[in-house]
Amino acid sequence: MDGKNRKDILPGLRVSIVLKQDQRTGRRTEGVVKDILTSSKFHPHGIKVRLEDGQVGRVQEILE
Repeated sequence: MDGKNRKDILPGLRVSIVLKQDQRTGRRTEGVVKDILTSSKFHPHGIKVRLEDGQVGRVQEILE
């Protein structure tokens, strides 16, 4: 699943995100969702989340 719909993302899910500094390269970072930062139901570039290690980025793929 992609990470464009807020209803699909829950704290505790393992996801693949793109950090702000990696948007040009598309390099992905994996982690576990701690907080959902996007308030809208949908975002075309992915829902913004904070991982448990503190990194913030947009969800590209839900891994579990």
